Amino acid sequence: MTGLYVFLALVLVVLLGLWLTWTANRLDRMHHRIDVARGTLDAQLLRRSGATLELASSEVLDPPSRLVLLDAANHARNAGPEEFEAAESDLSQALRAVFAQPAAVESLRDDPTVRPLVDELARDCARVELARRFHNDVVVSARALRSRRRVRWLRLAGRA
Repeated sequence: MTGLYVFLALVLVVLLGLWLTWTANRLDRMHHRIDVARGTLDAQLLRRSGATLELASSEVLDPPSRLVLLDAANHARNAGPEEFEAAESDLSQALRAVFAQPAAVESLRDDPTVRPLVDELARDCARVELARRFHNDVVVSARALRSRRRVRWLRLAGRA
């Protein structure tokens, strides 16, 4: 009878080990997805700032709008890691301020030489929004898993 208890205890330990290994691997995959999503977001942000620089330097906007966009886009492109988020936020605010009126955007789209630049900027802004949402969703999922007791108590999350 004691042999049966030892066998059941051994099976339980193996199953617990497999479950914890699966949880640790899942968390590791989530961290990898965060890294990939962050890289994608950074690439999309750089594309958006490049499209903004191209449109602002095309001289179709009024001078104050051009200066605001050129300054914000240039700052976003050249920002260091510690100020990157603030610079990108400033660029988003500048884009919203300059293109606040739909009529102004439509007047830019009426010009056949500027339309591709405006369309490219609109696509890049949409891609940034999607990349940001995807990154935030992955981070929320990873934080939810990291906050579970078994992950915290057994330190399965490591230092990622």
